[in-house]
Amino acid sequence: MANTVLEVGTGVFIIALVWISALVFGMFLIRASGAAKLGVIPLFLLAVTVTLVLLLFPRSPETTTPFKETQIVDSLFICRYVLLAVASLVFLLASFMLLPFHFLEPVYAKALRTQ
Repeated sequence: MANTVLEVGTGVFIIALVWISALVFGMFLIRASGAAKLGVIPLFLLAVTVTLVLLLFPRSPETTTPFKETQIVDSLFICRYVLLAVASLVFLLASFMLLPFHFLEPVYAKALRTQ
């Protein structure tokens, strides 16, 4: 599939967007006063309807194509993570080596009276 992100199609992102927006608008409506609080019910039903339509009427066929797609393989996968781990370790060590300089900095007493 050419238009996927993390092996997930656009429908999943649309469903997530619908439910996140329904949650946000639902929180706004639940804080309202009077009859506006009841607007949460149609909002919830609309989100359920959109979700069911996207689940029951898929856009692309479920069968795979007869030809095999080429797979791109990252052969430097382990090397990159080792480099990331080493760089993170050096950063943490440098940060913790700077802490004694910060905490052990002398604080000089000020004079009680200045004349």
